[in-house]
Amino acid sequence: MAEPAPAGAAPRLVDLRSDTVTRPTAGMRVAMAEAEVGDDVYGEDPTVNALEAEVAAMFGHEAALFAPTGSMANQIALQVLVPPGYELLCDADAHVVTYEVGAAAAYGGVSSRTWSAVGAAIDPAVVAGMVRPDGYHAVPTRAIAVEQTHNRGGGGVIPLTTLRELRRIADDAGVGLHCDGARIWHAHIADGVPLASYGELFDSLSVCLSKGLGAPVGSLMVGSAEKIERARQIRKRLGGGMRQVGVLAAAGRYALRHHLDRLVEDHARAARLAEALAPFAVVAGDGTVRTNIVPLDLTKCALDAPTLAARARAAGVLVSVLGPRTARLVTHLDLDDAAIDRAVGVLTGIFRR
Repeated sequence: MAEPAPAGAAPRLVDLRSDTVTRPTAGMRVAMAEAEVGDDVYGEDPTVNALEAEVAAMFGHEAALFAPTGSMANQIALQVLVPPGYELLCDADAHVVTYEVGAAAAYGGVSSRTWSAVGAAIDPAVVAGMVRPDGYHAVPTRAIAVEQTHNRGGGGVIPLTTLRELRRIADDAGVGLHCDGARIWHAHIADGVPLASYGELFDSLSVCLSKGLGAPVGSLMVGSAEKIERARQIRKRLGGGMRQVGVLAAAGRYALRHHLDRLVEDHARAARLAEALAPFAVVAGDGTVRTNIVPLDLTKCALDAPTLAARARAAGVLVSVLGPRTARLVTHLDLDDAAIDRAVGVLTGIFRR
């Protein structure tokens, strides 16, 4: 819940740039301060161990590994699934190849090939046609990765039927299937799909605690016990071995208990923003918003994205610029209904002018 500004203070900025900007709640801070800790590199931090066991169980897997960032969790999973010199298939807008600074190639020696960016609207037949077998002097495919929900796809949710078909394709080809599940919690809330139903479809998942759930840091890789044992070694190699990190794991455990079901509020507030902006025809796609991301397409608008962001900032609202004519609004734990009302007033005022 958003904390009110002190009496007499200027209104706090309404930050719609990302759901990573949230601050720990009072209850989360207490949980962090009281966390029992130990040395996690030795496997002796009880709070980390509890978090890993809880998250693994939520997805129906044997084990999980706590990592400082989603990028590290993703890249560890890709190195587990794809040996150096082999190939990963994903979409052209996938976080693992657009926002992780080439880590798959730089650290894992992983080659990647992409299908056209279609967000959550994946055509399994296209993916099946891209899988390369061993031989023919080509780079053999070893894994397919999808993103749930899809960030640059406007928070779109990949249907369970599509994921099941991708699982069949992966099984037929003998390749792995990874889920970048940074916002899989949102998909779970939006479609009512149990987390274990997602988990049974993937060889590995990364799930984030510091986006919609509001923890200050942390993601987990989820998979079999064998994969997580290999992942632990890769995490150390990447510099992700942490010590008394239970103070951070405690924030994640608190978030899972208190902030998962409330994501429906973020979805409703995102829909409120999209509805208010509908008359200006700037919400990307058909204008439908499924989760907490409102993508803006300004190609038919007099404003470009940097100008929109500058004008909004001057009025106390922060907007994320993704490209010259592309922007994004993201709702989260720190924004209440009053903040959304204020954002609606500022943004509609800008578009009217």
